[in-house]
Amino acid sequence: MNAPLATAFDWPLATHQALSRLGFGVVGFVPDAGHKRLIELCQADARMRTVVMSTEEEGIGLAAGAWLGGRKTALLMQSSGVGNIVNALGMVSECRFPLLLLVTMRGEYGEFNPWQVPMGRATGAVLREMGVAVQEAHTAAEVAAHADAAARLAFGGYCAAAVLISQRVIGIKSFQEQAEQ
Repeated sequence: MNAPLATAFDWPLATHQALSRLGFGVVGFVPDAGHKRLIELCQADARMRTVVMSTEEEGIGLAAGAWLGGRKTALLMQSSGVGNIVNALGMVSECRFPLLLLVTMRGEYGEFNPWQVPMGRATGAVLREMGVAVQEAHTAAEVAAHADAAARLAFGGYCAAAVLISQRVIGIKSFQEQAEQ
């Protein structure tokens, strides 16, 4: 089961409320179990348009186009997806448009899949090297506040900001669970 570790705080609801309060109208995502509930809340919100992407780098173009059209975009992705957007992040800094990334981490505490570990270790450093302001949420209670602060920085400063959501928050998967699916 992909259950969070020892937390009762509903970070997806609090994060959705923060995005809604701040006027986010577009939410792009590649389907991800860690973001499942947040995605469902955004899909149910008539004020938000959700866009399923086939690859994370599509999100950079989505965010740029939405910004030119007057809409705020949040991109939801897994840490492994950060590796897919590195080249496209250059467009964010050169064109100076705001970008909010909410990244569920893999390759951390309790990871069963060794392929997730290298990018999980590198995610924060890669984003920082690309000029992204990074905040790390290690508890469920931190996620919405970090999302709010990162959104304000991104849209106030016309830059990219990311919140890395710890694997301890989203829960861990086991090899057995994956084999049963």
